[in-house]
Amino acid sequence: MSGQVIRFQDGEAYDRGMGVWSRIAADIFLDWVNPDDGLRWIDVGCGSGAFTEAVIQRHAPAEIIGIDPAESQIAFARARASTKQASFQIGDAMALPFEDGRFDAAVMALVIFFVPDPVKGVAEMTRVVRPGGIVATYAWDMAGGGFPFHPIQAELRARGITPPAPPSVGASDRDAMHTIWTNAGMEAIESRQIDVTRTFADFDDFWRCSTITGSIGPTVAGMTAEDLASLRTGVRARLPAAAADGSITWRARANAIKGRVPAG
Repeated sequence: MSGQVIRFQDGEAYDRGMGVWSRIAADIFLDWVNPDDGLRWIDVGCGSGAFTEAVIQRHAPAEIIGIDPAESQIAFARARASTKQASFQIGDAMALPFEDGRFDAAVMALVIFFVPDPVKGVAEMTRVVRPGGIVATYAWDMAGGGFPFHPIQAELRARGITPPAPPSVGASDRDAMHTIWTNAGMEAIESRQIDVTRTFADFDDFWRCSTITGSIGPTVAGMTAEDLASLRTGVRARLPAAAADGSITWRARANAIKGRVPAG
């Protein structure tokens, strides 16, 4: 499995799996960033539009544009009834198709570790944001075990199977983020940890929501029925005990950083 590229070709599946986690984290993140209403936003790596939706609902943007390289994700984002105000287009985080200073705020939500060159991606966000504007991101703490699907990944590794990983896992580290933001020339840099809790109806609910995305799905899809049953047993043992009603509560952790483009 090593070397497999993670692809997100099903926007609906992504939204049921990672999209819910993203929205929970987005609320905490936006409370912390505390942006003004009425800003012009760019959501870099917008995916299914989960974060875009949160900005629209919470901060009444004057404009918000979502960029993502996956056509299926863009199609799903456009179909959301709650994101009709937004504009979505296919684009590259490392070559944003906008002029300098076009936006008031640029954000990557759970994306920076998917950018092949995170330094270039952050430089592009900085370029398209006006002086004094916000550049921010949050990303699962991959190295620290904060990924929502960590129990499955850990169990796979214990069985000698290497699940696919994003190309820039190191960029999710809090110190690495601080270095990137500092080298991009930003000011008023702050970082924090975001703890996210999600409750699933039962183990099967956790399993379904964790294996329908591009990072885990293809790995388990190729397993024999016997190996898959064994994997499920191992993953279940890594999760907290179920509540009396069978529900399971799991916690994930993200690192976040924000800064401002120098006013000149």
